[in-house]
Amino acid sequence: MTYLNKMLKDSLCLLLFGFFMILFLFAEKIKDISFFNRFPSSFFNINTIFLGIVLEAIPFILLGVFVSAIIQAFVSENAIRKFLPRNAYLALIPAALLGVIFPICECAIIPVVRRLIKKGMPAHVGVVFMLSAPILNPVVYASTYFAFKSTPYIANARMFAGFISSIIIGLIIYRRFKGENILKTDNDIQHGHHHHHSSKRNKFLETLYHASDELFDTGKYLFIGAFLASLFQTFLDRNVLLSIGTSPSLAPGVMMGFAYVLSVCSSADAFVASSFGSTFTEGSILAFLVFGPMIDIKNTLMLFGYFKKRFVLFLLMVTPVVVYLSVYIFQLIFI
Repeated sequence: MTYLNKMLKDSLCLLLFGFFMILFLFAEKIKDISFFNRFPSSFFNINTIFLGIVLEAIPFILLGVFVSAIIQAFVSENAIRKFLPRNAYLALIPAALLGVIFPICECAIIPVVRRLIKKGMPAHVGVVFMLSAPILNPVVYASTYFAFKSTPYIANARMFAGFISSIIIGLIIYRRFKGENILKTDNDIQHGHHHHHSSKRNKFLETLYHASDELFDTGKYLFIGAFLASLFQTFLDRNVLLSIGTSPSLAPGVMMGFAYVLSVCSSADAFVASSFGSTFTEGSILAFLVFGPMIDIKNTLMLFGYFKKRFVLFLLMVTPVVVYLSVYIFQLIFI
């Protein structure tokens, strides 16, 4: 029964993507049909935004699933243990800095982190890597610096606030879930028939097997999340948000909410944020740039798919509080 439910979910996601792809390719012809003239123009806007999010994220999803598959095939548990300091607190620093080496955005980081945790990485260390990598990588830094050419310190502030916030959240996760398994066990059961190959099997084929599994699992959450984000982007009244953009206490929270529902990839979100520079405070812009890569609609669904519900709900409560306080203090001191 579980396998049947999984097949139905996969089929529905593929149908959803196919439906929007048909609308995208034949939108003009469909509009000419009298039946579809009854639909508001916003219906076609949802389609355009949905495909924009998906097509933007797919390259990074592919990168993430192949990195995850390579980790499964080639990286041993002993290698992970040797890389990380034994001290639970000292291990947080290299975990946060891993993003500098691996340019992975939030669209692709979750399957990588899940694989690392299954390979022996401590859960709180994996969480730090998951939250910091979409911010502290050279691709994101370059895009942020270019988007804020008139105020280049925003790029440095983003790196600093993202690093501090991820470390604090990692410490809280360690204190709350020390020694607990935060991964969903039913996912392990579903994929068990693919992940136990003989050591003699060709490593390249093994990597492809794992990558195909991860791609279909991650893709369905991406499609659902992109659909929800496209609904929000289409029907959200942005004028209401702009009216409170100058409040130093309210604006960061509003922009964090905006980042959550827009679900823009971290390699491109700086250009979205810069468009609000004339209306929102710099602190709120920074909140948008830090919180969005950590938590948005797309990766929330992926988190619920791969991690235990209790852990995900706790992370969803802690992350916005830590980011808000970090950004608020930062803007009081430096901005």
